[in-house]
Amino acid sequence: MGWLFGFKLHLIINDKGEILNFMFTPGNEDDREPLYSESFIENVKGKLCGDKGYIGKQLSEFLFMNGIQLVTKVKNNMRNSLLSVADKIMLRKRALVESVDDELKNIAQIEHSRHRSFANFITNALSAIAAYCFFPKKPSISLPFVADNQLTLF
Repeated sequence: MGWLFGFKLHLIINDKGEILNFMFTPGNEDDREPLYSESFIENVKGKLCGDKGYIGKQLSEFLFMNGIQLVTKVKNNMRNSLLSVADKIMLRKRALVESVDDELKNIAQIEHSRHRSFANFITNALSAIAAYCFFPKKPSISLPFVADNQLTLF
């Protein structure tokens, strides 16, 4: 189609389901662009798990220079890379990100398609993210082989 009206919400969460950082981008921007922003990844350390859409040599090198290891599955046409067993298990736990997205959409009602102004949109989105932060029970995973503050999901 070549055009898209809207915004994308990019989240960085930890293994406890807590939102570490978020960023809004235009709907037609590449998903990898927010990771090049140092203000977006400034508090992230250790491993960052993402889906296949974040594969890129330049991005991996940029994150590595900032002390972050990007862990993703490989695409079908790529050679297999060696992953530790812990990394393979972490990649299976990426459903946590989808659970957080689901709670933001269905409980905090962040998804709304007919905002009449940008101010209305941003107020609704920020209030939904703030409400999520106060949820008493957030989706989380327990990984005995990961120390605190070493796992982040994107």
